[in-house]
Amino acid sequence: MEFRRLGRSGLAISEISYGNWITHGSQVEEEQAHACVRAALDAGITTFDTADVYANTRAEAVLGRALAGQRRESLEIFTKVYWPTGPGGPNDRGLGRKHIIESANASLKRLQTDYVDLYQAHRFDRTVPLEETMLAFADLVRAGKVLYVGVSEWNAEQISRGAALARELNVPLISNQPQYSMLWRVIESQVIPTCEREGISQIVWSPIAQGVLTGKYLPGQPPPAGSRATDESGGKDFVARWLTDDVLERVQLLKPIAEGVGLSMAQLAVAWVLQNPNVASAIIGASRPEQVTENVKAAGVRLDAEVLAQIDKVLNGIVEYDPRKSG
Repeated sequence: MEFRRLGRSGLAISEISYGNWITHGSQVEEEQAHACVRAALDAGITTFDTADVYANTRAEAVLGRALAGQRRESLEIFTKVYWPTGPGGPNDRGLGRKHIIESANASLKRLQTDYVDLYQAHRFDRTVPLEETMLAFADLVRAGKVLYVGVSEWNAEQISRGAALARELNVPLISNQPQYSMLWRVIESQVIPTCEREGISQIVWSPIAQGVLTGKYLPGQPPPAGSRATDESGGKDFVARWLTDDVLERVQLLKPIAEGVGLSMAQLAVAWVLQNPNVASAIIGASRPEQVTENVKAAGVRLDAEVLAQIDKVLNGIVEYDPRKSG
């Protein structure tokens, strides 16, 4: 495993992190979830990402139990706040002070820890003054419950505003968590340049495009049984956008490129996002321990310019670049 600094901070994180969106508390049984976390630890992953909304708080609780007994100082635990949790009352969502403070305290209990290394605003909240949001985060930092602050899926203008307030409040705003993959590059034209200027790194989710970049989905054929595209509890909706014959045919053309550099399709996809110097970590998920063991082999891989150009040529015309789709 290799490590990268998050933003301009002193926090080093594993360049491949483990996330439990969709899987823990819903898609896989707890024993299997614990096995995946053990595989991540065995592979050298120290960074674990979750959110209170995942499986309506159950994913945090599963991760807390899975990490119990590990040396806390050797882990970086990230979670998020914004989406509705609990019974869905008027203050059970968003980035108002009440929801942020109460959510942070509840997350700490579920994760069985006194602090989280990174607390992230899961989306931008247009209904609450940004000053209120950032002050609540600042108070959590000063209380020692949060070490660093990040955002997720904010656009460039929102990140710039948040960073300005963070400087005024002396809050370490150091990360953004966007979707990013060979197929989804909407952060490249505006978000990444803004973040580079502000000293913010990307922690990217869905580097394998919900499994599409593994090559397991074949054009003209139904999705494999048990795959995310057959998961009625939520996974199916997220992967649907990629399941067109045009996209799937192009993805199959990536196979000889992956073979040429000695990588699986999934490893190539994860390695690709890590070539961007503004990316500090790629989040991988898993429903089986062997998926973790395989995908983590993308750590430390360097792809040369010729390989990157071949990938761009294969995917030309099907990649989403529109910056309006960030945030």
